[in-house]
Amino acid sequence: MWNETIDAHRRSVREAILDSAWTLATEHGVLSVTMTQVAERAGIGRATLYKYFPDVEAILAAQHQRHVDSHLARLIEIRDQHTKADQRLRSAVEHYANICHHRAQHGTEELAALLHRGHQVDHAQQHLATLFEELIADAAAAGHLRNDVAPAELTTYCLHALGAAGNLRAQAAVKRLVAVTLDGLGFSPSSAH
Repeated sequence: MWNETIDAHRRSVREAILDSAWTLATEHGVLSVTMTQVAERAGIGRATLYKYFPDVEAILAAQHQRHVDSHLARLIEIRDQHTKADQRLRSAVEHYANICHHRAQHGTEELAALLHRGHQVDHAQQHLATLFEELIADAAAAGHLRNDVAPAELTTYCLHALGAAGNLRAQAAVKRLVAVTLDGLGFSPSSAH
């Protein structure tokens, strides 16, 4: 029981550090955040902070990874909550477009430049591509998508097209982008059969 309490405390301190650094970075810019500020905002000493992370960039990278993991988990949840292949694909496409839109509306270019690079992002992108390729292959096999293009190619098209949601201001425009992307996939939902 003591180990569980210690582990819970460590998790809560880590969460406080991640949240504090992210808040500071979005409020003041990445380059102005110091370890002292993070420690103060998290309510811990600097020595404790350094036991968890070596620098601000490492903290922000860990926070970003936590954020990406939560998006991937939600996409998997969406995939698993629908029984029909067309519903799974449509829901995942809509959700990913909203992720792209929200990220651009609430992030900063400075944060994006720092965090959208490296091994962890490559791994997350591969996981995302694999998830969408499976969804697309299942929908194609069920007769809901065009079958003249390989699922891997349709996945590349789909993810790049949905990434454009980050350049759109209005939610209505995001919905239109989703419709255009699904049309490009040759999407034909169950109700149309």
